[in-house]
Amino acid sequence: MKRSPKNNPAARLSPLLNRLPSDLRHIHLMGICGTGMASLAGMLKERGFQITGSDQNVYPPMSLFLESLHIPVCHGYGAQNLHPRPDLVVVGNVITKMNPEAIELAALELPYVSFPQAIGYFALRDKQSIVISGTHGKTTTSALVAWVLETAGMDPGFMIGGIPRNFEKNFKSGEGPYFVIEGDEYDTAFFDKGPKFLHYRPWFTILTSIEFDHADIYRDLDHVIGSFRKLIQLIPAEGLLIANGDDPIVAQESAHAECRIETYGYSETNRWRAVDVDLDRTFTRLSVVAEGTTVPFGTSLYGRHNIANLMSVVTLGRYLHIPWSTLEEAARTFLGVKRRQEVIGDKNGVLIIDDFAHHPTAVKETLDAVRDRYRQRRLIAVFEPRSNSSRRNIFQKRYAVSFDAGDRIMIPEPHLMAGIPVEDRFSSRQLVADLMDRGLDATYFETTDHLLRALTEEIQSGDVVLIMSNGGFDQLHQRLLAALGDTVDPSADP
Repeated sequence: MKRSPKNNPAARLSPLLNRLPSDLRHIHLMGICGTGMASLAGMLKERGFQITGSDQNVYPPMSLFLESLHIPVCHGYGAQNLHPRPDLVVVGNVITKMNPEAIELAALELPYVSFPQAIGYFALRDKQSIVISGTHGKTTTSALVAWVLETAGMDPGFMIGGIPRNFEKNFKSGEGPYFVIEGDEYDTAFFDKGPKFLHYRPWFTILTSIEFDHADIYRDLDHVIGSFRKLIQLIPAEGLLIANGDDPIVAQESAHAECRIETYGYSETNRWRAVDVDLDRTFTRLSVVAEGTTVPFGTSLYGRHNIANLMSVVTLGRYLHIPWSTLEEAARTFLGVKRRQEVIGDKNGVLIIDDFAHHPTAVKETLDAVRDRYRQRRLIAVFEPRSNSSRRNIFQKRYAVSFDAGDRIMIPEPHLMAGIPVEDRFSSRQLVADLMDRGLDATYFETTDHLLRALTEEIQSGDVVLIMSNGGFDQLHQRLLAALGDTVDPSADP
């Protein structure tokens, strides 16, 4: 008999139902607007399954992506979303055991899997997995690996946590032998608290960096390191670990791998090095030193972190016997990823750049890169503390030294603070005070509306506005673009 949520306040899923059903046609995805879940939905739709989904955060680009695939999305979670009954439910890691839809899932006794389990079942069978892992750079690196393999005619499959502009979608089944997957260290599901990447059967692994993050699930840095250590141990002896040799923790942990190790970076201790890096207005030129030779490269990527990402991909490409000329072509024609240093508007002399940066290291690296590229222009940094870690005070002091490259800094009050103990909460007001103490031009705003009003009043032709958030930011990007025509004097000097 069906149990009501009132009598069952938390979902208790049977381990016996954590499987694929024998007859599978209709699959429902809970948390479908996450980038990974949306791409999985697209892949399953391509394979002929009937796909439905639900989410409470429905905003571009994923909402538009799902709409383009004609996948219906229920706004908000509820028991009614599982009627008519699907054959299988994929449970995203944003879903808690108190979620009403999860409670209904348990009551209906439907088969279910986590997102990583679904990747294993539907994408990684009969493939060699290329897992891109690390605290930073996973999305751009995954997209670049996929483009290199595509350029080489290898027809890769991939699942990426953003939309690569070369493909205009973040999934592909592929007929080739390799599948590129972004290896996230975040937990798998409320019924499986291990990191996602432990489900991805790593054969080739790129490890970009290891830092403390995800303060909602990891106790401290040692806890984070422990997860990456498990990933390294999963790589078979015949596999390959490509490690950022300039990251001391990555270097330390990589030494314990039982497979072959290749290191990349800038320092001379690495087997694969980037040298003579030079950025002009539109292109980065560099040389790759490896295999007893020096090879020139050009790319639209910019910033030390992105050139390091490129080095990891070149390393993998040469291991897979891809010619230097093909690697050069792929680097030159790579268009980047949406929401990663993406120019979303250039209106009346004002350039608007969108970036996913939220960790203090990512904020600093992104600001430094944009500052270096647009050296003669005023750089306005707009930052939304939205991630589970950035809304906690674990990084309060580190953020204060992450914005030095900005000429003007604007930070609103964070949303969604009710679930965080008062003593653990991040303070945008305190961050702005700390930035001002360091001589930076920073302003605190109570709401995004207040921030937008001030921004539109003071913006000038020639400004570069870098908007950093791992969420929708109250549609600030689109609202600013809409307002620019009325607020900017196009005759002002750039």
